[in-house]
Amino acid sequence: MRRARLAADIGGTFTDVVLEHEGRRHSAKVLTTPRAPEEGMLEGISQVLAATKLRPSRVGVLIHGTTLATNALIERKGAKTALLTTAGFRDVLEMGYEKRYEHYDLQLELPAPLVPRELRFPVTERMTAKGTVRTPLLESSFLKAIEEIKKQKVSAVAIGFLHSYVNDSHEKRAGELLSKALPGVAITLSSAVCPEMREYERFSTACANAYVQPLMTSYLDRLAAELKRRGFGCPLYLMTSGGGLTTLETARRFPVRLVESGPAGGAILSAGLARENQLDEVLSFDMGGTTAKICFIGQGRPEQSRKFEVARVWRNLKGSGLPVRIPVTEMVEIGAGGGSIARLDEMKRIQVGPASAGAEPGPACYGRGGNEPTVTDANVVLGRVDPVAFAGGSLKLDSQKSENTILARIGTPLGMDAQWAAAGVGEIVEENMASAARVHAIERGRSPERCTMIAFGGAAPLHAARLAAKLGMSRVLVPVDASVGSAVGFLRAPVAFEMVRSLRVRDDEFSFPDINSLLKKMQDEATAIVAAGALGAKLQAHRAVEMRYEGQGHEISISLPAGELKAADAGRLRKEYESRYERQFGLKIADVPLEFLTWSVNVSTLSPNLKSKPTLKKKSRAVPGGKRGVFDPASGKKESILLFSRNTLKPGMQLTGPALVVEPQTTTLVPRGWNCSVTGSGDLLLEKRS
Repeated sequence: MRRARLAADIGGTFTDVVLEHEGRRHSAKVLTTPRAPEEGMLEGISQVLAATKLRPSRVGVLIHGTTLATNALIERKGAKTALLTTAGFRDVLEMGYEKRYEHYDLQLELPAPLVPRELRFPVTERMTAKGTVRTPLLESSFLKAIEEIKKQKVSAVAIGFLHSYVNDSHEKRAGELLSKALPGVAITLSSAVCPEMREYERFSTACANAYVQPLMTSYLDRLAAELKRRGFGCPLYLMTSGGGLTTLETARRFPVRLVESGPAGGAILSAGLARENQLDEVLSFDMGGTTAKICFIGQGRPEQSRKFEVARVWRNLKGSGLPVRIPVTEMVEIGAGGGSIARLDEMKRIQVGPASAGAEPGPACYGRGGNEPTVTDANVVLGRVDPVAFAGGSLKLDSQKSENTILARIGTPLGMDAQWAAAGVGEIVEENMASAARVHAIERGRSPERCTMIAFGGAAPLHAARLAAKLGMSRVLVPVDASVGSAVGFLRAPVAFEMVRSLRVRDDEFSFPDINSLLKKMQDEATAIVAAGALGAKLQAHRAVEMRYEGQGHEISISLPAGELKAADAGRLRKEYESRYERQFGLKIADVPLEFLTWSVNVSTLSPNLKSKPTLKKKSRAVPGGKRGVFDPASGKKESILLFSRNTLKPGMQLTGPALVVEPQTTTLVPRGWNCSVTGSGDLLLEKRS
């Protein structure tokens, strides 16, 4: 008998749970419980098990993604952390890149380091860039630091020594001594969590990992114990920011790799849908209760990166956050969700986000103490959301509170009625998302007009078509179970782990035996980690190297061929690099040596074979199930538009906007001028009429 598969995604406002069993999918959406995130998750799991009448012992695997690590970094609610570093480099975290992210801002606010200066301790030791010992580790040099760490009741320590990515012997020895002297204190080695050149990013990543490790370890231990107590004997996998699954033990060691775990699940869902529908260019749009995430998918693969900034302090500007070097899905995330708070600025302009009402107290209409107008309140006032059927009827909305707070905070100061004020809130949040998508497209060299949008998350289907129109797009795909899309994506994710090492080699000095030895060692280590959770599944490996022209400060990642590298591969890799460089920057640089800098090996289980799309036998008109009054900003009045229940829509059915397609956990708005059809897979395809 086949066992069920469970996925749970804890977001800032809602926790989504999806159960797949015998070809059917069941889902639950419950409010997140910020003080004890596992409680909301367990409640959602209980709901889907009760609906399917399955016992916990019938679950074969549980996949989990959470924003807990991200929130701890953003809200600065992690552990009290210390840093041991090479003498003379105590202030690397403070100095950063030594540049301003906003040149003309006289009130520039730089991100404060996670470790204050008084908890950063210098250690006598020094490695050269080639890994030879210049100054031996003086163990007595940090005995005083140990006493101070005990006195300050520090819960975590990061160790970051210069050039430890080449030779980690000093860091390992320091870690051994600290573990003996400080039992119960979490220890992170920079050479383990980020064995790459550039000490600022490496130290920052190590500090971030140490900062969230006690919190995440405690949470994961509580969750594992409670699952066991409830009768779950299945493996628990954690979703990583790079789009792969990892084991509980690896997640405890490297919790910093979980910072973007939820959004990565959404990118996996969009990539799978892109392949199934043969869509070459896709814009993935995930809008939940707290944030909106936008990601470009090309040739069925989301763009990947090893550079990521968390907790940006100023207008989402690059350089205003804390850098971490981890495998991450390339996307832009902005504070634009259903719970994003609307307000008027000093010039009486409507502003939306990035602050969110979250799950506690939530939007005003939740009736849980919230008194600020939010995007959800605006949609209630506009008539786009049914107050009785919201979240499957589990949460009754108070439409009068929505109207009162929209009117008091936005409408009355601007001389508008509640409906026009709500329309303004909707327009601004959609323009915010469109602006972020345009900037992200320019940075990635993409054209949104050529993309099909895939929209999911509780709030995305309401705003997708209007956002697409702002971006010049004419097609939107709203998948089945769109409201819990990220959790559905978890069920498609492979078990995976990526190993990275820095080894600087020029193309005219290509020492392939050394490189082959390094790559083999990395692949063996990654394979051992993945095999522990792969349950006998077949594995595949993808290898890459980051390259640059000598003297440049930024690299381009190039895939490596399978098998052992040979001397002739240096020339082939150079040609591929120059071709990529010319496509991106419009030129090639002749007679300049190339440098191979950082080598990576990603080992993962094989992705499942894609199912062929069901063919449509015939087309027919969908039958509406009623009408609802919805305010239309174009006409300036409330109009009665048709309602369609999604569970009555069959493949091949068509309808014309304006209309609302309602399902238990979300609603799709089909604006005037758009058509909607049901694909063979049951997805909604919205197309703008020319």
